[in-house]
Amino acid sequence: MRYPLVCVLLLSVNAVAAEHYFPPAGQWQQATPQSLGVNAEKLQQAVDYAIASENPAAKDQAIVQATTFGAREPYDQIIGPMSVRAAANGLIVYRGKLIAQWGDTHSVDMTHSISKTFLTTVTGLALQDGLIHSVDDLVWPYAVPDGSLFATEHNRQISWDHLLRQTSDWQGTLWGKPDWADRPEGEPKDWPNRPLHTPGSKYKYNDVRVNLLALVTTYVWRKPLPVVLNERIMQPIGASANWRWYGYDNSWIELDGQKIQSVSGGGHWGGGMFINAWDLARFGYLFLRDGQWQGQQLVSREFITQARTGSAAKADYGYANWFLNPGRKALPAAPETAVTFQGAGRNIIYIDQQNDVLLVARWIGNGDELNQLVAKVLAALPR
Repeated sequence: MRYPLVCVLLLSVNAVAAEHYFPPAGQWQQATPQSLGVNAEKLQQAVDYAIASENPAAKDQAIVQATTFGAREPYDQIIGPMSVRAAANGLIVYRGKLIAQWGDTHSVDMTHSISKTFLTTVTGLALQDGLIHSVDDLVWPYAVPDGSLFATEHNRQISWDHLLRQTSDWQGTLWGKPDWADRPEGEPKDWPNRPLHTPGSKYKYNDVRVNLLALVTTYVWRKPLPVVLNERIMQPIGASANWRWYGYDNSWIELDGQKIQSVSGGGHWGGGMFINAWDLARFGYLFLRDGQWQGQQLVSREFITQARTGSAAKADYGYANWFLNPGRKALPAAPETAVTFQGAGRNIIYIDQQNDVLLVARWIGNGDELNQLVAKVLAALPR
């Protein structure tokens, strides 16, 4: 019997879904390390290392801001909510089953720049739905009526792909923060008149431009991005109702007669995603399973392929905040195909399809600690 192509595709998706476990809301199936062939002693050594390697910085994120970014940058005023974090905590999932956890995994803490990955996912959904026709489209036609954001010839060259990859070199001020005030380079006298780079030619990690992406994506959706994220991603993957995605005190806009807060893509000046380790694990698990959850393709494979592909400007960075591992330079212990979503502090979602491992590590040290932790986890797996 011959089946129509659409039936074959549905059968294929369902067959893939049947191969994998997807945790229902409010629970995650646990397995003993031994039942999956994992060396329990080595796994415990990895957990002990994660706990011992906690970031020594202050737990109060406002103090951290004042002593890091705030100590080096102008326009350092905090304009969004901050929090006092928990101690180191995390989860390890192997072959879909929870095999280890440590610390207060229910603590709803800032996740800093992992907020960017939630943001680019919501932008990806707009592409998926045809609200944005192509990543190569120029952004300015979508930003009307606020044409002031893209009034210059330089800014009108910026595409969605440039914003997603942090290669736009957009010039301007948003929510009271000029673009050059974030991680300024060179002499202070030159900051306001920095040289401009052709969009796409130079990578620069910059929260002002990420916040611009959040604003123009809000224009496209015509509703708050946390609503879109909740309806399209967080509810289907069984996330809790405890996460919150904040903007700034002054990032409110009027859209269709309603006041809407444009959210931020990190905690640089406060705000961003506040979330617990379990919800981070569900979000990471969605991408471990190529955007599919229980037979539903929530995020298109095409978008994921683009997100995990580096650019000519930076080969080890895809869409924000997809950190890649070409040549195993970033994480020598991990496969070249491994991906991490990273936020300051240090917040980590480690996605390893080759070994079928998902790792959430919160508040680990900023040095080689992540690579060492990954090495210890992988050493515990069966060979």
